Amino acid sequence: MWKNPSEYFATATVKYFERHKGEVNSCALSPDCQLVLTCSDDSRIHLWEAKSGTLKQKVTGHTGPVKSCCFSPDGLLFASSSHDCTVRIWKVDTVDCLHVLRDHLKSVETVCFSPDSRYLLSGGWDHTAILWEVQNGQKLKVYQGHRDAIQCSAFSLNGSYIATGSWDYTVRVWILQNKGTDKILEGHKSNVSCVSFSVSGMLASGSWDKTVRVWNPRNGSLIFLMTGHSGWVKNMTFSRDGILLASTGYDKKVRLWDCENGRCVKVLKVRSFLFPLLAQKYFIPLKPFIGWVYYFCVCSFHCRG
Repeated sequence: MWKNPSEYFATATVKYFERHKGEVNSCALSPDCQLVLTCSDDSRIHLWEAKSGTLKQKVTGHTGPVKSCCFSPDGLLFASSSHDCTVRIWKVDTVDCLHVLRDHLKSVETVCFSPDSRYLLSGGWDHTAILWEVQNGQKLKVYQGHRDAIQCSAFSLNGSYIATGSWDYTVRVWILQNKGTDKILEGHKSNVSCVSFSVSGMLASGSWDKTVRVWNPRNGSLIFLMTGHSGWVKNMTFSRDGILLASTGYDKKVRLWDCENGRCVKVLKVRSFLFPLLAQKYFIPLKPFIGWVYYFCVCSFHCRG
């Protein structure tokens, strides 16, 4: 008999990564699930072996807190953004810095690669998002319209859309291929903290208003309003098959949502202030806050999930 995927979740071995000297702002799991990337207010980026927890590299270059980091989908590069107003693109194997991108006027809060690893999007306190070509570091386009800081960003998996979430309480969907009209998604009652696309094209957004909203990015309509978090929603991600959406928040809980009906099917709670890595038969859904442990920072599904 078919079982809901949420039924397979269980607590697994806890690993701690404790070398940063400041609050950890973001972490990312490499496409092959072998490496973990973390960035911190200590202006450093750390590259770890995921299985052993061994620190492989301390990456320096930023002159201010590093706010966001991510791997390219092909696993060859990673990118970081900083309060020093720059974005940097690095090689994974040598941690050499390939490009320093300097066109933002204020802190850069978010960075993400396109699905084909050819493009990079960044956004920040200057209310703008910038699209860059990865190979040569050239600025391709500036997206303007938000009335406050851009906190999060994502590419759709087919490369047709990008989404940005802002402290102006809105999500904007930008058309990359000039086929259609950009959309403004309104409804959140506070800052938008995270956005994520599913394989089927749905767009989810999380907010300080403690809700998750799922949208149709093509027409801007609201599909689901998901309530249940008692604290700000910090991060979220879809499973690779699009069946589940995982969200994390300042309430020290992870919620798993059924994307067919919008219902919460599982609540994963923190016990004794420990932040476990949660394992499922086919994927690892959660990457916990790494460093100074206050709340769940990032959730991500394993490469097989």
